[in-house]
Amino acid sequence: MSRQELLSAQTALAKHYGDPAKGTQITRHIMLCSVSDKQKCCSRKDGEEAWGFLKSRLKELGLVGPQRTDESKRGAGGGVQRSKADCLQICAAGPVAVVWPDGVWYHSCSPKVLERIIQEHLVGGVPVEDFRLKAAS
Repeated sequence: MSRQELLSAQTALAKHYGDPAKGTQITRHIMLCSVSDKQKCCSRKDGEEAWGFLKSRLKELGLVGPQRTDESKRGAGGGVQRSKADCLQICAAGPVAVVWPDGVWYHSCSPKVLERIIQEHLVGGVPVEDFRLKAAS
C-alpha cells in the first residue's frame, strides 16, 4: 500500500467517522440489510425503499457523520453513520438492521419502523422493543 493510499483512507475515516480525540466521533452506526441478491430477508423493492428512507431521513435530520457543535458551519448535529449491507446473515423478517455499538438488532424495518428507530434509539438512546430481534432461546 502506498503512503498516498493510506492517507486517503485516513482522510475518509476522519470525514465519515470523526476523531475521538477531538470529540467528533460517531456515537451510533446503523447497518441495514436491504439489497441482498438472494432476497431471502426481504424483496429488493422493500429493501430499496427502506434504505432510501433511512438515508434521506438521517440527512434531513442532520444526524449523518461526525458529531458537530454549534460552531460548525453545518450547525450542531451528526453522531450517526449508516451503511447499506448486502447481507447480515439473518435472511428472514427483513429488512433487518443492527445498531452499533449497542448490538441491537431489528426486524421488519419499513420506513415507519425506521422512523421509530431513528427517533427512539439513534436520537433518544432507547431501543425500540416492539421490533427488537433477539436470539431464540
